[in-house]
Amino acid sequence: MDSPFPLRKIIHVDMDAFYASVEQHDNPELKGKAIAVGGGHRGVVSAASYEARKFGVRSAMPSKTAKEKCPHLIFVPPRFARYKEISKKIREIFYEYTDLVEPLSLDEAYLDVTENKKGIKSANQIAKEIRQKIFEQTGLTASAGIAINKFLAKVASDINKPNGQKTIHPDKMESFLEELPVEKFYGVGKVTANKMFTFGIFKGKDLKKRTLEDLTRLFGKSGGYYYNVVRGIHHSEVKPHRIQKSVAVERTFLEDLSDEQQIDEKLTSLSEELHQRLQKNNIMGRSLTLKIKYKDFSLFTRSITKEEYFNSPEQYFTTSKKLWELRPYDKAVRLLGLSLSHLNTEEKKQISVQLKIQFEEFED
Repeated sequence: MDSPFPLRKIIHVDMDAFYASVEQHDNPELKGKAIAVGGGHRGVVSAASYEARKFGVRSAMPSKTAKEKCPHLIFVPPRFARYKEISKKIREIFYEYTDLVEPLSLDEAYLDVTENKKGIKSANQIAKEIRQKIFEQTGLTASAGIAINKFLAKVASDINKPNGQKTIHPDKMESFLEELPVEKFYGVGKVTANKMFTFGIFKGKDLKKRTLEDLTRLFGKSGGYYYNVVRGIHHSEVKPHRIQKSVAVERTFLEDLSDEQQIDEKLTSLSEELHQRLQKNNIMGRSLTLKIKYKDFSLFTRSITKEEYFNSPEQYFTTSKKLWELRPYDKAVRLLGLSLSHLNTEEKKQISVQLKIQFEEFED
């Protein structure tokens, strides 16, 4: 495959149902059972075991909904210190092979192994070794995707889950992307996928037929991203010290909301989810932003910045309610979102250097 850019060997490693798997590993009585980490009264699910997923239980789902879908679901309180401890062991394994590691969260990361510490030419072999070492040292399974860029590696890691891996060879990249359902494209959410369906875009080959101008008209700035990735173009490098500047959660509702009690319930759920995401990555922030999109698609955002860090879902909810009271309209709401910025990660900024290596070999 000809390319004006140096081809890289990228691995995306993703732990299988990480939180839930840790709980099942540490408590053998939970093995083989449908469990949800988090939840509880008016809470949301942080993670679900594969046994629970068979019933439609998913992360960020309200615990009440999860229990309705799976009546025998077992809720387990999260133990973030334990998850962080295991995550550290996993990252130590990554660093045996390369220093170009970009963690996305406690349970997944990108690795650039174009040039690696062990001199192994096959990225596929490196992924196998890493997954085996993770299992031997933690008792947990991981899945991996191997490709020439981060986008493809991320998509590939989901294909043979759990406990599997998938290599997308450069020569097969074009045909793979053409047959890939658009909802499987990383960065295409449920709402966008449904919008694509209305335009007759169901697979990569349908997306590929659209011009850049057409996609930009339909999807705004994201149109350029879709135009490139369906052609295998994604030049984002693995950033070893990626600094996260904000954490956000939001929900688009099937029916517009106008009832104050419904708004309170949604803000409570978003506050719980935001808190869990922050705890998952050991992040705190000082500036909370409320985002409201109305029925007519008009947008309102307002922020509050504090001297000290927010540290509980109750604080997020109370503050978001104050921001809600500042809204300019009483129109029906189609989307609510909360985001936290001025994070403690900004205190730990480091300079990262990305190696530029010519691609040598890419094995299946």
